[in-house]
Amino acid sequence: MRIATWNVNSVKSRLDRLVDWLEQAQPDVLALQELKCASADFPEMPVQALGYEVAAHGDGRWNGVALLSRVGLADVVRDLPGQPAYDGSIEPRAIGATCDGVRVWSVYVPNGREPVHPHYDYKLEWLGVLRDTVTAEMASAPDRPYAVIGDYNVAPEDSDVWDISLFANSTHVTPAERAALANLRATGLGEVMPRALKGEPYTFWDYRDGAFHKGMGMRIDLIYANAAFAARVTDAYVDREARKGKGPSDHAPVVVDLDI
Repeated sequence: MRIATWNVNSVKSRLDRLVDWLEQAQPDVLALQELKCASADFPEMPVQALGYEVAAHGDGRWNGVALLSRVGLADVVRDLPGQPAYDGSIEPRAIGATCDGVRVWSVYVPNGREPVHPHYDYKLEWLGVLRDTVTAEMASAPDRPYAVIGDYNVAPEDSDVWDISLFANSTHVTPAERAALANLRATGLGEVMPRALKGEPYTFWDYRDGAFHKGMGMRIDLIYANAAFAARVTDAYVDREARKGKGPSDHAPVVVDLDI
């Protein structure tokens, strides 16, 4: 089974690239983030023509998540149980489903904006609720392969950003954010590390200043999984080729292969 995650940065703007990538990479399950479209407006037909079911969760703004699967979508859950609100609304940032016996969540963790912003506190609270969700779900089926994949908006280590000195007063690398990831791992999840291609571990490169070509990236798209999932992993990699060419997302897909 091949499972992937990709912050597509507008599924409508990136539809041709998405379809091409699905045909080329042949994932069985794809988690998408940053749809930037409402659930009802998700362009399902081109994806369904390739054999994928779609479970989308979006409100038309800058967030939104989805799961695409050609091995089934069962027990679909939209939003984390008890998910916190921001500015009075529950943002569509999480969707989970069971795909041929593997439980998968697609998550788009809040950015945080800056450490003194209310969005930062929201981010930490959101990660805490994600930890609670993982704890409950894994306890209910401890032997089931389980993964929480997506855009975490946190770089786990200093080496996961191109120049840590430039992040002294920024989100994504603060001790509190990394502690929230450590608390998530403490539930029994471990990180599935992609093999480095061209010596870079990054999954995100800003559009500005030629960041991709200069290697100015960050590793913030992560695969966290339980032991039952990790024991089945045969390969994992970042598809840098998908970040190239005309009109790419600013993120590259992260792909993991399992022996199910």
